[in-house]
Amino acid sequence: MKDPKEVIKFGTDGWRAIIADTFTFENVGILSQAFAVWVKNDAKRISGEALRVAVGYDNRFLSKNFAEITSAVLVANGVDVVLSDSSLPTPALSLAARDLKCVAGVVITASHNPPEYNGFKIKTAEGGGAGKNITDVVETYLGKEPVPALDFKKAVSEGRIKVVDLKKDYLKFIKGYVNLKKIKAAKFRVVQDVMHGSGGTLLAEVLKGSNIRLELLRSDVNPGFGNCRPEPLPQYLTGLIAKMKKEKIDLGLVLDGDADRIAAVLPGGAFLSPQKILALLALHLFKNRGIKGGVVKTICGTAMIDNMCKANNIKLYETPVGFKYISDLMLSEEIIAGGEEAGGMGLPNYIPERDGILSGLLLLEMMVYEKKNIGKILEEVEKKYGKYFYDKTSITLKGMVKTLEPVKQLKEVLGKKVVAVKDYDGVKLELADDTWIMVRASGTEPILRAYAEAKTPRRTKELLNYALDLAKTL
Repeated sequence: MKDPKEVIKFGTDGWRAIIADTFTFENVGILSQAFAVWVKNDAKRISGEALRVAVGYDNRFLSKNFAEITSAVLVANGVDVVLSDSSLPTPALSLAARDLKCVAGVVITASHNPPEYNGFKIKTAEGGGAGKNITDVVETYLGKEPVPALDFKKAVSEGRIKVVDLKKDYLKFIKGYVNLKKIKAAKFRVVQDVMHGSGGTLLAEVLKGSNIRLELLRSDVNPGFGNCRPEPLPQYLTGLIAKMKKEKIDLGLVLDGDADRIAAVLPGGAFLSPQKILALLALHLFKNRGIKGGVVKTICGTAMIDNMCKANNIKLYETPVGFKYISDLMLSEEIIAGGEEAGGMGLPNYIPERDGILSGLLLLEMMVYEKKNIGKILEEVEKKYGKYFYDKTSITLKGMVKTLEPVKQLKEVLGKKVVAVKDYDGVKLELADDTWIMVRASGTEPILRAYAEAKTPRRTKELLNYALDLAKTL
């Protein structure tokens, strides 16, 4: 057996590995023990409250069993556990961790990874994702103490593990967050592709009794995800896109495997990127809901957001790639909305967490306020703040990228002058024609990622091809 310290490594959002390879009952037990030691030694205690952790899981193969192992190990270490009675979205578990005054939460999920993967995400007492300040410490505890004998059923019977419906309070919260009365009176047609994830039928439960004509696709439990990774990208959404092309539908929504990310499809079948979703959400919350504060985008976010913020005198924050940087700002500053290009959206007066279901509801709410479908709203927004085309790609190199210094020295790209260079996360070159190109090297693999945005799809493609050629010289 491989040394757990060698195989259990946290990434930007939890530990993920292949089931029955390194994501095994034994390794999850070892990690749960290390996490339990962190809970006892390092977690911030909540005055007057028991040492308590909320545990949840998604629809993946054996996720419930892995969650039970985690719960039993925690209880054996003297930690009380609140365990979800069914699979649930990651944001629902994060909300429970905060509202039940837990010192932390755990979700067994591999999010949008292929079906052969599973994962272990740690959530903070505030409901956000655990940063390296936590996961690095948990890793130091791996293998330091033996995993105690486990008896899940006994722990449940003794009340040490409370099996609870955590969806109920989550549904109550999001119903109160949106203007449900106004939404229910509207008559839009909406289709949501759940991608067999833990979002399940929750949107239907929120909209029950309304005039919204909602249809769910792939809302059943399928641990194999229909031989498709549950990631909200166009290549995995052929069914929804075909439906949006053929039928008269006002909004197509998409969730990933644990329902913390969102994508959308416009009437007519065009993919609506998360970049533009963030712009729409921020504009709706600012204009129609009167929310004050700043907007957060990552370094590879669309220039449309810059233009929108400038025109409305909204403070714009720009962060490195990764939702953690967005959630940190949401804890320290007044934020209207924050989002990443992968589809994670952070919302005000909430937990510092992504939520695909609530983000989709807010897009629907925007249509209700504006009395237009999402396609017509986007047309108006793009006319006012600029129409941009964003794309990304990657290339595998023969060896690790040693430096991006040659990219920083470029004065011109495809005939256009470089007017600004940003290098706090990879290297981003802003060009004189209101376009940009960016490259980031993986820290763990010989991979270079490239991003670009321009005013035509052709120009964006040219910029990405330029980046791929550039990669060969690094």
